[in-house]
Amino acid sequence: MIRVVQLQNGNARAVALVAEPRLRLLPGMASVLSLAQEAVATGTALTALIAQKATGEWLDYDPIYEGRSEWRLRPAMDHPEEPARCLVSGTGLTHLGSAENRQRMHAAKEAELTDSMKMFRLGVAGGKPAPGCAGNAPEWFYKGGGAILRAHGEPLVVPAYGEDGGEEAEIAGVYFVDAAGRPHRIGMAVGNEFSDHQFERRNYLNLAGSKIRTCALGPELVIAPEFQSVPGRVAIERAGRELWSKAIATGEQEMCHSLRNVEQHHFKFATHRRPGDVHVHFFGAHSLSFGDGVQLADGDTMKISFAGFGRALCNPLRVEPRETILIPVEPLT
Repeated sequence: MIRVVQLQNGNARAVALVAEPRLRLLPGMASVLSLAQEAVATGTALTALIAQKATGEWLDYDPIYEGRSEWRLRPAMDHPEEPARCLVSGTGLTHLGSAENRQRMHAAKEAELTDSMKMFRLGVAGGKPAPGCAGNAPEWFYKGGGAILRAHGEPLVVPAYGEDGGEEAEIAGVYFVDAAGRPHRIGMAVGNEFSDHQFERRNYLNLAGSKIRTCALGPELVIAPEFQSVPGRVAIERAGRELWSKAIATGEQEMCHSLRNVEQHHFKFATHRRPGDVHVHFFGAHSLSFGDGVQLADGDTMKISFAGFGRALCNPLRVEPRETILIPVEPLT
């Protein structure tokens, strides 16, 4: 599978092909978005276009990945000119593990099914429709605009008003909408969807607010990945030692919704097919450290990897001092 990264050195941006242990720059390409735009405009397969352009300078990957280079990694996908034209969203309750975590969070009585588990069962019953048919809609949530995306090595933040911050190890699809309003899947990348689970646990209606947080994507974007059953691993490190870890899995065989059904219900909305927009959509988590009773602390590192998706995504946790910050709104009178 072809994998690329987005890089930045001062004000200069670049795209590079991963050829371990090195990176090969793609001359003239400042972003994955520009690469996708050229592929659509010329009718060239993205894999072929990358192969044609991989003629530039070689860079050593290790110092870049480890933060020891003037070049630094950027999120695997973004909208460089207009971050607000990158919609970051996700689909929840697609994996049994996440549904069980939600059931425990919100259950009033063990004998009762929460709305979360009912939603998961709707996916089991009708999340993989026959070709040409639309299945049951999955849960959908909004995370923010492109400004919330963070790269490998950058901190994910529990804001001053936040109650918690916890990893959500997932794979995300990245998309571009062409001039005719047709969405194109560019590829997929490892993601840390990152949410406030303590706030959500208070009341399931807090889910929407718990999702509006920074999140991480990358370091590598995989073009045409295998997405049937993808094993992975998530770990929390504290003070240089592993605090918690778990083997995880994602992909269509591990989910109650097919990729086609997830994409259908995301792009059925006309507002999600605005020409020129970029979309980053998380496909759901298998397991959470929060579900195992782990409370993350300032300085912890979240590490996520999936087979075939390149190097691990690592992000430290930064917790802002807890305080109430009042935001005045000035009336225009």
